[in-house]
Amino acid sequence: MKLISGNSNRALAEQVSAYLDVPLTPCNVKRFSDNEIFVEIMDNVRGKDIFFIQSTSYPANDHLMELLIAIDALKRGSARRITAVLPYFGYARQDRKTGGRTPISAKLVANLIMAAGADRVLTLELHTGQIQGFFDIPTDNLSSTPVFVPHITEKFSSESVCIVSPDVGGVVRARHLAKRIGADLAIIDKRREKAGVSEVMNVIGDVNGKVCILVDDIVDSGGTLCNAAVALEEQGAKEVHAYVVHGVLSGAAVERVSNSPLKKLVITDSIAATDEMRLAHNIEQISIASLLGEAARRISEERSISALFR
Repeated sequence: MKLISGNSNRALAEQVSAYLDVPLTPCNVKRFSDNEIFVEIMDNVRGKDIFFIQSTSYPANDHLMELLIAIDALKRGSARRITAVLPYFGYARQDRKTGGRTPISAKLVANLIMAAGADRVLTLELHTGQIQGFFDIPTDNLSSTPVFVPHITEKFSSESVCIVSPDVGGVVRARHLAKRIGADLAIIDKRREKAGVSEVMNVIGDVNGKVCILVDDIVDSGGTLCNAAVALEEQGAKEVHAYVVHGVLSGAAVERVSNSPLKKLVITDSIAATDEMRLAHNIEQISIASLLGEAARRISEERSISALFR
């Protein structure tokens, strides 16, 4: 088993390496003068079980190309099996046609990863489950539950907590978490007028006097979460927190979250934190290194992944 890290989230790869007690194999990533990417694996990989760790986060296209070129280098180096470990799978929100003459970019990215030579994909909380079907190779989509449940139960009593889905699409995720911690469930009914702008319409469920925990897979502009927090406070919520897997937080999102009623936004380190995120008073990042590391160990040893979530 060999671990190799791309440049998107070196800190997370180092934590996975420490968890598994497997050193990171050196990987030299260079750019030519015209910005072409060149990748050289600095150790023998012939016959090895390779796990290449790379989130396709901002800048998404650069990190995606780095991943594809590294997979090609590993394939040509006669690696026995190449697992693309994608803590955050970029382009996942483009998982269906939204109108005439529009792409399904998530499927295109899946095709690129397979064409590059990946034998397996390990990822965390895909935007929609059907993206697994875009791959014709084994794809393990990990749940964030083993990371979020201990963090929530340590801080809150289940009797006072209400898990809230910020939209109808996230109800399954929120219901699963609410069941695990024995909490109530509520849903935000919203109407999105255009991309990146959301309008909260109604709160379905009793949140009066409750500590409300919004649960989602991705926070990008932060508009949905912040509007949901305002609506919950108006309905009598005692406090509003949010647990989100992937903290994209683009543009003015960090400032928006900092000025919102959210007491705390908890995100994972699937995407490397910016300095602005680290300095924000109400944003906390927790590690998924042990979850990714254990999943990688089980894949390498041909053991069950689903047993992690029972």
